[in-house]
Amino acid sequence: MAIRVLIVDDQPLIRTGIAALLARKADIEVVGQAGNGREALELVAALDPDIVLMDVMMPVMDGVEATRQLAARGPRPVVIMLTTFHDDERVLQSIAAGARGYLLKDVDHRALAESIRTVAAGGALIHPQITAQLLPRLSQLATAASPPAEPPAAEPAIGLTPREREILLLLAQGYTNQEIGEKLALSIGTVKNHLSVIFAKLAVRDRTQAALWAREHLRLGT
Repeated sequence: MAIRVLIVDDQPLIRTGIAALLARKADIEVVGQAGNGREALELVAALDPDIVLMDVMMPVMDGVEATRQLAARGPRPVVIMLTTFHDDERVLQSIAAGARGYLLKDVDHRALAESIRTVAAGGALIHPQITAQLLPRLSQLATAASPPAEPPAAEPAIGLTPREREILLLLAQGYTNQEIGEKLALSIGTVKNHLSVIFAKLAVRDRTQAALWAREHLRLGT
């Protein structure tokens, strides 16, 4: 069954362009388009999409508020923020509102389609460029929010294999599944399987938490 997608952007040309790109994917169906967050809420109720590609800055109701209201309704649909903005505050606001992805609008159509598939399958993602920028900020927030603790021990014995450690290091450096597969000569499916095992071993929910774990416990670039 095709993944049902609603595109929300106040610029008709951008909506049409994204819809045309996604129309080339056999497993993705664009079921509607909206020009602002309020229209998006109405169309979600009428069309029942699986994924909403949501712009951040829009008139009437912006993407962050629309995402917050959608998240309050239930787990579906899942929101991916698709925008030209990549400053820390907008990213953090979007994640706090319930978005499961944050991509820049210049993302390649193949990467966009793969991101939709990943999020539809229960994953979460942030554009690699934003991930590299955001991780130091998240680390600072986590440190500020954490109570004093005993000095951490050496790397936990979580049993990562050499291949899993290699994939985790690449993820922490902002590589996508496709890029990890290309660097290690693995299929995207194999990379996803490894990541599922890694997330389970680390007891984390998504790529961002795994990347933070790697930056805390592993030496990047080794």
